[in-house]
Amino acid sequence: MENSKLPVFMMTIVAIIVGVALYKQFDFSTQTFANPALSVVYGITFLFAVFLLVRNYRKTARK
Repeated sequence: MENSKLPVFMMTIVAIIVGVALYKQFDFSTQTFANPALSVVYGITFLFAVFLLVRNYRKTARK
């Protein structure tokens, strides 16, 4: 049974949405985040989604 592409697609959408939200939270003039606690959650979620995408890409590149 072949792996489904749906989890990769979903993680890509999650990474884009959370990355944009994290970018909007950052104030470039003061170099701070508007909501630091929420930004930490966004950052962890973004890094996790990117980690899963990279891990899946490396696994498919070996095959």
